[in-house]
Formats: sequence, structure tokens, C-alpha cells
Amino acid sequence: MGGRPGSRVPGTGSRIDRRTLLATALSGTTATAGCLAGAGSGLGEDSGEERVDEVAMVSSPAGFDDDAFNDEALAGLQEAASEYGFGIRTIQATQPERYESVQADAAEEGHDLVVCASDYHTDALSTNAATYPDQNWMLINNAIQGADNVSGWIERNDQLSFLAGVVAGTMTGERFHHNRYRTDPESATVGFVGGEESDLLRAFERSYVEGARWANEDVEVLSGYGGSFEDPAGADRVASAQIDDGADVVWHAAAGAGEGVFAAADRRGRFALGVDTDQSVAVEEYADVILGSAVKAVDSATYRVAKAVVEDEFEEVVGERTLSVANGGVGFVVGREFEDRLPEGVLEAVGDAEDALEEGRVDLSCGPTGC
Repeated sequence: MGGRPGSRVPGTGSRIDRRTLLATALSGTTATAGCLAGAGSGLGEDSGEERVDEVAMVSSPAGFDDDAFNDEALAGLQEAASEYGFGIRTIQATQPERYESVQADAAEEGHDLVVCASDYHTDALSTNAATYPDQNWMLINNAIQGADNVSGWIERNDQLSFLAGVVAGTMTGERFHHNRYRTDPESATVGFVGGEESDLLRAFERSYVEGARWANEDVEVLSGYGGSFEDPAGADRVASAQIDDGADVVWHAAAGAGEGVFAAADRRGRFALGVDTDQSVAVEEYADVILGSAVKAVDSATYRVAKAVVEDEFEEVVGERTLSVANGGVGFVVGREFEDRLPEGVLEAVGDAEDALEEGRVDLSCGPTGC
């Protein structure tokens, strides 16, 4: 789908139009990505010059195979690898306290590019960017000020979460059913389930609450944390309790553990919202409960930075960039089973919310990485 990944272009699909996004993002000082480190840059495969041999990507605490943030970032690298012919090394690193040494090891190995996924890498990379000044680093969801060897891509998670809240707050007021799943407009209650509680996740939660109340001032928002980005059991337990207390739509920010939210909604005949990528596609066994997903173009960012390294243009992506509603980097996609089926008021609410965010008419209390 082209342009903004929202309701104005109804439909499904986990990919935002990469060329539209990149042209917009690179025209200013905003965009978004992960953490890439390289021992040098090369040119294209057919140039006869030095070329990229391998990119390394260090995961977030959720790890790979999360059907969300990490897999979406990796997908952009895989597309670039297919186009330019380099290898990818994935480094599963779920313990943030080890990130400084893991990043350093990756740099010492001499990869042409290393990607560090998530804000959890920021403190460690602040050290390693200075220690390894000849490396090309990319940081997803934050930036390193003053570092001329880091491409830092900040995702507007506050805007993304706000849009998820708008959808949930609108849907809970609608009388809607799909197969054996339904809303209860009499309750006006929605849920939020986070992974591990942190400043970042509390920003997700608060922005989601603000979006739900922007759409429906009478909505009750139930919040909880499953304690993990990997184990669905905790998220399932929290979501089940929220549904038992009246929530008919639950959104998660729990990466791979979010499948527990989908399982809870499936058992209890309610609905859920996905995160980061179109999870009605990524976790297709729960497509009947995933109304849609709040998405961000992390794959576009990783693709762009890898391409820049291959083409010896890394300096063009150095510094702070942002993925936002304004440049099409974050938005909402309708679930694969609900295209042309969601109530018209939901899509209208998302469009109004996108306009309000783009025009600065929404005063969010949190930023992309904390409150």
C-alpha cells in the first residue's frame, strides 16, 4: 500500500511503501531504525569495488521470531541482502546488561554493518560508538547525540500508541461481531498489556490511554504487564483478567509474548490489536481476532541504512531521523479478515487522529521513549 499506513488507504499488508517513506524521511532530520555497526562501507555487487560482505543485527530483549519488532527490522535487511548480495548474521541478545559487550564483539568481528534493535541498546552504544569510531552504527528507536558514525532512527511510539488507543476506544463503543467474536458497547472498556515494565513501555501505555480517551471520553482502560517479551503465558493471564473485567478490545506492546493476548481474546470471543507489523498476517492463526495493527516502518529504515552502506553513502543517513505519522513511518493497518468490514466510524476516527497528530493538535504527555 502506498503513502500513510493508515485507514485512508484501507487494506492489509505489513509493508509501508518504502520509496515514499524514504524520500520523505531523508528530506529532513527525521526517520527511524535499529543499531548497525560496520567495519567499512562498500559499493554495489557489480561495481568491481569493495562491497558489503556481511551485516550483523543484535536483537532487542524480545529476540528474533517475535512476529513483531525484531522480525520487521530483519525483513528490511533481508530485502537489501537479496538486492545487493550480502550475508546477514543475527545475534540473539535478550539481556540488556550484556549489550555493551555484545555490541563490542560484533564490532571486533569486522562486520560491514551491525544493527542494534531498540532503545535498550542506547547506553551501551553511547560507549561503543566512541570506542569504535570507524564502525557505521545504526540504532533503532533512539539516537546518539554528537556521534558522526551512528544512524539513529526514532520511532514515534507515542503516536503509534495513540492511534491504537483511538481504534480501541472507538471500537468498544460499536456493536460489532465477526463469527463468534463480538464487542459489548455497554461496557466501554479496553485493555493494554505490556511486556516488561519500563519507561519505554509506560510511554506506550500512557499514549494508548490518551488515544482511547480522545476517541471516547467515557472509556475505561485496564492496564497490566506480563513480565516478559518472550513468554506468552504472562500476557495471556493479564489479558484474560482484563477481558473478564469487561475489556472487549485489548492492545499489546509485548513483542512475541503478545500472542498470549491473541490467545486470550480467541478463547473469550473478544478482539485484539497487533503492534509493529501487520500481525494478522504475521500471526495468521489469530487473524479472526486481530482487528488491525499499529505499525511502524522499521523494515524501511533498516533497508535504507544497509543500502547506504553498500553504496558508500552512510554519511547521508548519519544523525537523528524519525518515523512519524507525518512522513508515513507509523500508522494503522486493518486486519486481513476485516478489510471493508470495520465500522466506518473507526476509519474516520483514525483519519481524524492522524490529522490531529500531524497538525500538532494533540498534546501527548509522553515522547517516543519515555514520559
